Amino acid sequence: RCHRMKKYDLIVVGSGAGMIIVSRGIRAGMKVALVDHGPMGGTCLNSGCIPSKVLIYPADVIRTLEAARAVGIEARVEKIDFDIIMKRMHSVVDEGRRRMEQSAEGAENLDWYRGWGEFVGDLEMKFGEETITAPQIFIASGSRASVPPIPGLVEAGYIDNVSALALKRPPKSLAILGGGYIACEFGHFFSAMGTKVTILGRSHQLLKNEDSEISEIVKKRLGEHVNVKTGHEAVKVEWEGGKKVVSARDVDSGKVREFAAEEVMVAAGRRPNTDILKPEKTGVEVDRHGWIVVDDYLETTRPGVWAIGDAIGKHMFRHAANREARLAWNNAFGDLNEGKSEKEKVDYHAVPHAVFAYPQVGAVGMTEEGAKASGYKILVGRAKYTDVAKGYAMAEEESLVKVVVQRETGRILGCQIVGSEAANLVQQVVYLMNAGSQDYRPLARSMVIHPALSEVVARAFANLMPP
Repeated sequence: RCHRMKKYDLIVVGSGAGMIIVSRGIRAGMKVALVDHGPMGGTCLNSGCIPSKVLIYPADVIRTLEAARAVGIEARVEKIDFDIIMKRMHSVVDEGRRRMEQSAEGAENLDWYRGWGEFVGDLEMKFGEETITAPQIFIASGSRASVPPIPGLVEAGYIDNVSALALKRPPKSLAILGGGYIACEFGHFFSAMGTKVTILGRSHQLLKNEDSEISEIVKKRLGEHVNVKTGHEAVKVEWEGGKKVVSARDVDSGKVREFAAEEVMVAAGRRPNTDILKPEKTGVEVDRHGWIVVDDYLETTRPGVWAIGDAIGKHMFRHAANREARLAWNNAFGDLNEGKSEKEKVDYHAVPHAVFAYPQVGAVGMTEEGAKASGYKILVGRAKYTDVAKGYAMAEEESLVKVVVQRETGRILGCQIVGSEAANLVQQVVYLMNAGSQDYRPLARSMVIHPALSEVVARAFANLMPP
């Protein structure tokens, strides 16, 4: 067995944010092994952020045209070329993946193990016949769609965020199981493509991790195009008369209703890939759901093994994974650029995210509910888009900017926005939350271009009051 053991300086599992570690290892002159089941580029490039946003932009255009009625413009969509929409999406993904594969294949000092590897001993991984080892291992093994154990679901067949991208035409009708951001984004996309969509969410709140007022507005506006059923738990799926019939129980009344659709989509959360990877064989602890346990420095319970991104199950966004990758590298090897050697803790106080549904959501930090639960004395400010001139011009009635600050210090604790450009608007607050004392005074001192939509964020801070 010993002669089959290959030694590396660094093993990286996963080619999403893991590629940041791979390229730094190669630049530092290390002998690197990349273990990845593919496709290269991870979830974000292949089945997540990038393809879904390329699809969603045309859907936004369609909804914007329809909404133009409110400002006196009657527009009609003549034709939706689903082929072109899908081709544009596939070409950006394929091109990105091809570039990554070429650079991996051409890299000196990099061995790329394509497929699933698993841990078999301390700092040892088995891949096919080979066993590989390294003193430093980075796990960026990601997550996959979690398939709920609903009787009949597997037999009836379903799509998820990966297989949806392979569709040649939009289904005539679609039942989406789940009420989170993937359900809302795909619900928006398919409904704009002409599909009759039903969202069946188990939680009472659509987007249950968002502020409840924000979620309410999404439910109302998305509900104009999608049949949104919250508080409904799917209990079985049957194949009847050429359709898939989902039986869902109303969690309050217990009444079971049937929803028939041509296709069923599973968007019921994510699960880790650690069941395949078996990190516990090298002394890496996972929690009861299988997410890898790390300390504040992103090191696992086995020194020398680090974990980042979806694998740790904290903030499952590509921008968070990228930040974690750079931090974990510096904590393992020191910041080679600055010659720094002290470790840095990972800081999650201002992790932003967006939901690219219709309407869009952008958020950062704590919600009002979260801040109260954490025991903060707070002030809350609200503003609607129509409170400012540009927002009025856009006729976006159902919108909201909500800001939460610490009462004594003016430190910004969070901001939630629902409406056009929400992801761009919230970014202004993210920068403030990473500056100086993290308070909102620079915003109060700043001139805000009039009449721009940014004014609505400033207006929310001007409206601060006790909740």
